[in-house]
Amino acid sequence: MTPGELALASGNHTPVTQFILLGFSNYPDIQELLFGAFLLIYAVTVVGNLGMMALILTDSHLHSPMYFFLSVLYFLDICYSSVVTPKLLANFLASDKYISFEGCVVQLTFFVVHVTAESFLLASMAYDRFVAICRPLRYSSVMTKETCLQLVAASYAFGGANSALQTGNVFTLPFCGPNQVTHYFCDILPLLRLACANTVTARVVLSISSALVTFLPAAVILTSYSLVLVAIGRMHLAAGRKKVFSTCASHFLAITIFYGTVVFTYVQPHGFTDDTSDQVVSIFYTIIIPMLNPFIYSLRNKEVKDALQRKLQVNIFPR
Repeated sequence: MTPGELALASGNHTPVTQFILLGFSNYPDIQELLFGAFLLIYAVTVVGNLGMMALILTDSHLHSPMYFFLSVLYFLDICYSSVVTPKLLANFLASDKYISFEGCVVQLTFFVVHVTAESFLLASMAYDRFVAICRPLRYSSVMTKETCLQLVAASYAFGGANSALQTGNVFTLPFCGPNQVTHYFCDILPLLRLACANTVTARVVLSISSALVTFLPAAVILTSYSLVLVAIGRMHLAAGRKKVFSTCASHFLAITIFYGTVVFTYVQPHGFTDDTSDQVVSIFYTIIIPMLNPFIYSLRNKEVKDALQRKLQVNIFPR
């Protein structure tokens, strides 16, 4: 039985006004070390993503649909990493690792909004690469400014809808005593374990909605990149094939890690993993991937390297 079910069976109906986040509390001797490591990762995440956004905004050579989507991706990475990491850092140094009930609602709401939006944005980016490589003559007419804005708006719309569904799915349930969340942020499954009610329906809703917001974009991504690979195979110039394949391979690696960890956490049948493995897997898509994305998507790109070199020459080494 879950802690919530035990409390319900015992007749404990004390309203919960705050939760205690127990993430990584099993390692009391290395809290300061973990604080330093995650602070460094978060600093690299913020500086790297903000830096890439500023570079794309200020360099006219990067004003194209692909880099527009990348700038939105970097914004999303900063947002959902910032929803989770500052509270985690504070808890490493605090003896009282609580978060208010309302704070927990807000954290979960904004986290789901941005993670879901990123899932659909990655599908838009894959479609953009498909049009650019497989339909190059129609690229400018298909990927117009209006189309790009509509795709981003749709990504946020799906994020808002899924967030409303998931947050309502959790917090319409009663919480009547147990308040120790076995995670480092207010995530859905650890909260469902504390609910003083039958959570079978809530878990089914979680699995179905999570499957939809991962497998639908993933299908678009797989289809787009499969067609891109076919187009690469038809290219006559070996140098062109190598450049396009290298770019697509790095993108696909980042996408695989993102969707793989999300599916592992939310879509698979629950109860087959322990709390520690859930937390470790969650670190990848909440903290590690936002740090790595600027390196995977931009800093391996020649156009971005050239733009960065131009900025450094103008601002640091002026002639």
